[in-house]
Amino acid sequence: MADTLNVAVREQLGTNHTRRLRKSGHIPAILYGHGEKNVNLTIPASEVNGAIRHGTKVVDIRGAVTDSALIRDIQWDAFGSTVLHLDLTRVSADEKVEVTVPVELRGESPGLREGGVVEHVTHEIEIECAVNALPDRLVVSVNDLHLGQSIIASQLQLPNGATLLSDADAVIVHVIEPVEELEEAGLPGAEGAEPEVIGGQKEEEEDE
Repeated sequence: MADTLNVAVREQLGTNHTRRLRKSGHIPAILYGHGEKNVNLTIPASEVNGAIRHGTKVVDIRGAVTDSALIRDIQWDAFGSTVLHLDLTRVSADEKVEVTVPVELRGESPGLREGGVVEHVTHEIEIECAVNALPDRLVVSVNDLHLGQSIIASQLQLPNGATLLSDADAVIVHVIEPVEELEEAGLPGAEGAEPEVIGGQKEEEEDE
């Protein structure tokens, strides 16, 4: 079920009005698409934050405008904690859209018991999918992932009819040996070698 955003038309524009709007607990937004005119809106911040927290991609708009819309872009403040502006695109249920979807890991990898480290390499991917089948996230199980193994983008389970737009060979998650072990294994003659002291040679020359 899509989140609902109750909107009002934003008659006044400009930086000062926008600041007052945010202080009053509302967020400015713009609705566009489908050949219709752009509409400047204001939405309660609590509803916007709730939709983002739920990972919602498509929202139902109610109030001054009634429509279904895709959250196309979110503008954050410098700290990434407060939403400053929202871009909404009109969509229909059977329409296909391109979106970025987060990838979430689930389970416990046997590679951990084998001495490995689970590294989540790619945290989101791009797909093309029908609006009525858009996932909030893609879940990847690591329950069968052993040391030295990986899961790539092409192995992800997408919604029916969805197309992967990201690199099919992109590594989503893999289990590797700890970095310390890799460094030791890759240094020939490292055993018993003395660390290089930067500036040591210069000091010796000066002493001479």
